[in-house]
Amino acid sequence: IVMCHILIINSSILAGYFALHVGKARLKYKVTPPAVSGSPEFERIFRAQQNCVEFYPIFLITLWMAGWYFNQVFATCLGLVYVYARHQYFWGYSEAAKKRITGFRLSLGVLALLTVLGALGIANSFLDEYLDLNVAKKLRHF
Repeated sequence: IVMCHILIINSSILAGYFALHVGKARLKYKVTPPAVSGSPEFERIFRAQQNCVEFYPIFLITLWMAGWYFNQVFATCLGLVYVYARHQYFWGYSEAAKKRITGFRLSLGVLALLTVLGALGIANSFLDEYLDLNVAKKLRHF
């Protein structure tokens, strides 16, 4: 799980980096808090950061579940892809709304895969604990 911890620190830094860019955009486009609307350029940057904030808890939960119950190395690798996808999403959206699509789709795919891996790991753990059936061990024997 140490690898997942390191990735979480990395992703937290990225979230702070996005927030910093919203602050810079507020100064550049003269949008003072608590206002969240202004020029289209500011709104794209703000919306990109907000979307990343909205998805962050989902990422953390799915990363932890996949890392804990499935495989921390594989979960961490997927997490790195997610961080890359969010970076692409943020900068794409900052430039133009249409440029956000690739990063967004990639990040959704990673979240879906982390969810499936976590669910499989939890199911295997449940079966092993309560039914004395370890699916992972049985699959290795094939």
